[in-house]
Amino acid sequence: MATVSELATAITLPDDPHTVFRGPLGVSKRVAWCDPIPLELVKAVGKVLDCTVNDVLMACAAGALRQYMLDIGETPPEIGIRATVPVNLRPLEHAKKLGNHFGLVFLDLPVHEANPIARLFAVRACMQKLKSSRQAMVSFGLLAALGLGPAVVQRPALEMFSRKATAVATNVPGPPVPLYLAGLKITDQMFWVPQTGSVGMGLSILSYNGMVHFGLIVDKKNVPLPNLIVQRFKPELEKLLMLTL
Repeated sequence: MATVSELATAITLPDDPHTVFRGPLGVSKRVAWCDPIPLELVKAVGKVLDCTVNDVLMACAAGALRQYMLDIGETPPEIGIRATVPVNLRPLEHAKKLGNHFGLVFLDLPVHEANPIARLFAVRACMQKLKSSRQAMVSFGLLAALGLGPAVVQRPALEMFSRKATAVATNVPGPPVPLYLAGLKITDQMFWVPQTGSVGMGLSILSYNGMVHFGLIVDKKNVPLPNLIVQRFKPELEKLLMLTL
């Protein structure tokens, strides 16, 4: 019954509200990333407020998106927006095998919340709810079933689910120590999140060698200058630091 309930919830989830981040997509993409941030600062905030590193980083991303909307004169929707987040379902003993094995969950990004602490707690509450649900397993099974079906069924189904989120977001824990290539130290790493359907924005968060790297890929037609968003990421973390001192 729990699986059926999760499936019904996913299907009946309302479409995400229209914002500057959603709209007809063009053919060009734009990317931007901010300077690396010490991971210890993120952990310090999380320790004081009893939140995970992922909670803090996603709250900072929501804050950056909110501030961008306000700066261009758009009022953030009162219900916030959502991001689909990939969840790894592969058992640790099968980690070296090829192929994808992940489900998706819908994470609320409270861009309507003005208070940084309240925004962080809202993200934490949503994360905890998702961790205790079967949403990832249900979405994995549903995507697998769609993959076996005809294209005439796949396209409308994928479009239906893509309308329920504004972005794809993922936080990847990278190597905690520096890597080397041909004897040279790799100083920075970054990746870009793929999107599907009508979703035109991807949030990339990667930790590497004690630093956090935040990147953004957007549709040029909707967000022509993504650097105006990523440059707000670090100030959002600094707000949390000041409030927790």
